[in-house]
Amino acid sequence: MNRLILVDEHDVPLGTVEKMEAHEKALLHRAFSVFIFNTKGEMLLQQRAFTKYHSGGLWTNACCSHPYAEQDILAAAEKRLQEEMGFTTPLTKAFEFVYKAPFDNGLTEHEYDHVFIGTYEGNISPDKEEVADYCFKPVSEIKSLLQQHPEHYTVWFKIAFPKVEDYLAQKL
Repeated sequence: MNRLILVDEHDVPLGTVEKMEAHEKALLHRAFSVFIFNTKGEMLLQQRAFTKYHSGGLWTNACCSHPYAEQDILAAAEKRLQEEMGFTTPLTKAFEFVYKAPFDNGLTEHEYDHVFIGTYEGNISPDKEEVADYCFKPVSEIKSLLQQHPEHYTVWFKIAFPKVEDYLAQKL
């Protein structure tokens, strides 16, 4: 059974809870999001599999998930990137943020999200159970698409994307 790490607003662990219970009760839990860029600066997007328990078919960042109890968050992010997208690359912690978003199916994501960024050029072989499609797009195009069609993107991506833009602008 997958148990998530419950945390407070400062990311201090409070215990663990079963994954679905965390989402049914909107409990704050630790999560991560991975953003991957190619050498041209384009961002890797994935379309979530249509069979996902929420946000199926929506576009989002390279991968997201939750570390489990006793699992290092960077190691969890690297492992999940391999599982979902079929590759590994060095990741750098960029920032973290908290968000709470209810879904139409009665579940709620309430996450303390650690954001990691990496660069990758090479073969991508996504897990078809997790990913319906993927592509690289320029950040400026993604920004425009988010404004024109926000309903095509996951709620956390819409929150994290401008934060990633700010982070990258500060790095230049």
